[in-house]
Amino acid sequence: MEFNAKEQLPGLIDWMRQQMKNCGGRTAVVGISGGKDSSVIAALCVEAYGRDNVVGVLMPNGIQPDIDYSNGLVEFLGIKHYVFNIQDGTNGILNEMDRVGIEASRQTKINLPSRMRMATLYAIAQSVDGGIVINTSNLSEDWVGYCTIYGDSAGAFSPIGMYTTEEVIAIGAELGLPERFLVKPPSDGLTGLTDEDNLGFTYHAVNEYIRKGIVDPEIKEQIDHKHRISRFKFETIPVYHNGLPIVIEDGTDFYK
Repeated sequence: MEFNAKEQLPGLIDWMRQQMKNCGGRTAVVGISGGKDSSVIAALCVEAYGRDNVVGVLMPNGIQPDIDYSNGLVEFLGIKHYVFNIQDGTNGILNEMDRVGIEASRQTKINLPSRMRMATLYAIAQSVDGGIVINTSNLSEDWVGYCTIYGDSAGAFSPIGMYTTEEVIAIGAELGLPERFLVKPPSDGLTGLTDEDNLGFTYHAVNEYIRKGIVDPEIKEQIDHKHRISRFKFETIPVYHNGLPIVIEDGTDFYK
């Protein structure tokens, strides 16, 4: 079945409005990288809540060579935005690790900026009127766990979390976003490599597998493995149920 972005939009926009209402919020706070996901989320938020109720946050880690994409996106959408350089915060943690004798691993250095960005988004969201952080992850990335737990995997709700990369691009085009905001290859921002370089296969391969069940056997094994070991990132934190009663207001045993 061919994906039809125009048919998807009304239901998606209604859902976003309901989710914002459920959160008791009014202002969407979105981290802006200049890539397709954050661009499409920002455009969806403008459509759902109005541009006056959307705040974009640009968060370079020192010097970001491609920040012109982010600046161009917020200018195109006409939304209020802030630039927060997270380098001092990131380096502060790394310097403290060094001071106490803990050598930061490569993975720590890759994941820490993502978590600093999410901490920044929540700091802003809790300081603006009705601020709610909107998740910007897509299905293709999430399927293989290509996200940072408590970093870019966080947010109050995820509008494009069940859309593949190609479907996200189609939604962005339907919303009228210029092509330059939809074709920028995603990268980890540290190694100079794209997401697909790091994964070892393309998102198109993931998408064909997810939607059509078509996949090279060797790639299937890699995708299945990454999917299997990353599910914990998307589940509510496990809690030990000790059998003790939790009685809510109407007297019902909450866990019965």
